[in-house]
Amino acid sequence: MTPQDQALHDRVTASFAARFGHAPDLVVRAPGRVNLIGEHTDYNDGFVLPCAIGPATMVAVSKRHDNNVEVVVADFGDARDQFNLELPLERNIEQPWADYVRGMMSGVQNAGYALSGANIAIAGNLPKGAGLSSSASLEVAVGKANLALADIAIDNTRLAQIAHRAECDFVGTQCGIMDQLISAQGKAGHALLIDCRSLGLTDVPVPDDVAIMIVHSGVTRGLVDGHYNARRRQCEAAATAMGVPALRDADLDMLEAAGLDPVTKKRARHVITENQRTLDSADALAKSDLATLGMLMAQSHASMRDDFEITVPPVDALVVMLQKAIGTQGGARMTGGGFGGACVAVMPSAMVADVQAAIAAEYRTPEGNAPIIMVERPGPGVAIL
Repeated sequence: MTPQDQALHDRVTASFAARFGHAPDLVVRAPGRVNLIGEHTDYNDGFVLPCAIGPATMVAVSKRHDNNVEVVVADFGDARDQFNLELPLERNIEQPWADYVRGMMSGVQNAGYALSGANIAIAGNLPKGAGLSSSASLEVAVGKANLALADIAIDNTRLAQIAHRAECDFVGTQCGIMDQLISAQGKAGHALLIDCRSLGLTDVPVPDDVAIMIVHSGVTRGLVDGHYNARRRQCEAAATAMGVPALRDADLDMLEAAGLDPVTKKRARHVITENQRTLDSADALAKSDLATLGMLMAQSHASMRDDFEITVPPVDALVVMLQKAIGTQGGARMTGGGFGGACVAVMPSAMVADVQAAIAAEYRTPEGNAPIIMVERPGPGVAIL
């Protein structure tokens, strides 16, 4: 266990013991993720290239002999939630974090798996609002832990599908399946090229001498209240106008002939071009061709900024700083759903210290603070510890 994981494990088990008076039966870890390229392509049946990272959510559980579930969350001052598995589950308006737990428990049951009541403690070390998928890691960890508690083993892709439905149907963010799938199926040392239609997974090795840097802009995101669902509707409208099941099936010639309004056309152009960039990036990364990867990442960011219009000025400025510091030896772009969050950069490990120093010297969050900088290698997916 890494020192980072050990500290998180100690925190979640201490929170559990303080609330419930005994040790948990088991602890599950599910990682966050960073998407190297392929933004807003997942719900368009396209391609994405994420990897799992070190920061994670841990869930400690023990079985109860009734159908009640009691949850304590260390990250929110030991905030608590309670519900009964035999009653219809509704959203918790006062504590939005609880919806991810309730939605996942409900989703597992709706999928036909019988759960028992449980005592649950949760702790995580993913920066909030960074776009590194703390919500998906929470869903995947809660599902895996409670299925394990009931001695039920399911395929991790099936687990991700249940978590995805929970976020769409219960929480209300009409996201694609990327976040849940990489948290469930991540592989150490590899990014995953995910075909979001077939859910096919292709391992893409990340060379040992390549580092992934994540820089949090300090602009926090709110996708349910933001423009995420509107972007999805625009993409679906474009696909319908072109007579294809999803934008994954469209090309630029079809787009030109479709007679779309200018905004919808821009949205679709981003997705169509981003799908090809993602396939090309997987190929470049596998060949250690960081110059080509960097060019594709730059094109991706420009497309998110100009066609999909999901970046904000501080994020754009941060990407320019990263691109300047890295030069042609790698690349940088915004990552995540947009409207704030983090930037991802790929570079030779030997450059990390210089790039870190450049960003620390040049960039400040909107509050005037130095940004959170994380240097990662691709890690494994969900696991029972």
